[in-house]
Amino acid sequence: MIIGIPKEIKDNENRVGMTPAGVESLIHHSHQVLVEAEAGAGSGFTDDEYRAVGARILSTAKEVYQSSDMIIKVKEPLPPEYGLLRPGQILFTYLHLAADKELTEALLQARIVGIAYETIQEDNGLLPLLRPMSEVAGRMSALVAAYHLARPFGGRGVLAPGVPGVAPGTVVILGGGTVGFNAAQVACGIGARVIVLEADQSRIRYLDSVLPRNSTVIASNTYNIARAISEADAVIGAVLIPGARAPRLVTRDMLKLMKPGAVIVDVAVDQGGCVETTHPTTHSNPTYVVDDVLHYAVANMPGAYPRTSTLALSAATLPCALEIANKGYRRAMAENRALRRGLSVHKGLLTCKPVAEAHLLEYVPVDEALAS
Repeated sequence: MIIGIPKEIKDNENRVGMTPAGVESLIHHSHQVLVEAEAGAGSGFTDDEYRAVGARILSTAKEVYQSSDMIIKVKEPLPPEYGLLRPGQILFTYLHLAADKELTEALLQARIVGIAYETIQEDNGLLPLLRPMSEVAGRMSALVAAYHLARPFGGRGVLAPGVPGVAPGTVVILGGGTVGFNAAQVACGIGARVIVLEADQSRIRYLDSVLPRNSTVIASNTYNIARAISEADAVIGAVLIPGARAPRLVTRDMLKLMKPGAVIVDVAVDQGGCVETTHPTTHSNPTYVVDDVLHYAVANMPGAYPRTSTLALSAATLPCALEIANKGYRRAMAENRALRRGLSVHKGLLTCKPVAEAHLLEYVPVDEALAS
C-alpha cells in the first residue's frame, strides 16, 4: 500500500501523523511511504530522518494525496484539503464529525473511507487511539487553567496552589474519564483544591480511592454542577460520549453563578463542547470572555506540545495502521471489531450513528456499508 503523510495545516498544529520510527515499521512491511516536505519539522523530525528510513519526500500536499492509497494525519481535513481527497482513498485521522456538519458532508461527497481515531473502541469501552491525546490534553488543561487565572491573562488573580495562610484555588472538573483523571492528577499535584464530578458510580469509587486527599469526587447532576461551579476559580470540561456531540452541562444562565474572572477550559470542544458558550479557538487566539468568565477552547490542545504528543500518538496508531495496510481495510475490520467501530464514512455512506443523529443525516450500519 502507498501511505501518505501530509503536513498539518490547522493553526499551530505541529504534530505529524507518523514518526520516522513508525514509517520505518510501515516500510519494513513492504509498504511505500510518502511524506510531505517539513511535515515533521514542528515535532522535531527532519526530512533527512524520514529519508533515512526509506520514505520519499514530496514537495506538496497535492502530490502526497494524489499518489496515496491511505492518508495518515493527526487532525481532520480543513476546507483547503477537501478537494485533495479521492474516492476510495482511506483517511486515517481524528475526525470529530459530530461537531462539524460541513466536514461530514464534504467527506461523504468525496466518497472516501474515513476511519476516526476517536471512535476505535475496544469491547471493554477503552478508546486506545484517543487515550494518549486525552492524557496530554487533561494534564495540559490544569496547567492552562492555572496560567490563565493570572490577572494579566484575564483571570481573577488566584494562584492555584495558594500560599501559607491563603487558601488554594478551586478547580472543578466535569467528567472523571481519561481527561478528567489526568486533569485532577495535575491540579492536585500543584496544590489546588479539586472537585471532580462524575456520573458513573463505579468510576466515582475508583477516583475516590486513587486521587489525593485535596480532591473530592461527587456525583454529576445539574444541582451538584451548579453548586460546584459557583465555588470554582477554574472549570475544566472533560466529558466524552464516543463519537457523539458532548452533552451541554453548563448553560449560559449558569455562568451567572460563576465568579468574575473565573476560567473555563473546555477540553470537550472537539466534540462541540460541554459548555453552552464554548466555541472553538486557536493557539494564536485561545481565549474570549462571556459574562465575565474567561473561556479557553482550543480545539487542538495537544498541538502545543507536539514532540510529546506525536511520540505518544504514533505509538498508539501504528498497530492499526499496519493492520489496515497489511490486510486491507475490509479484512482488517472483519477481524478487528475495535477498528470496525472507527469507520465513520464509507464511500458516500455515513456509518457512525451518533454523527448521523447530531446532524439529522441518514445512518447506514457498518456491516451494511462494507457489504455494498
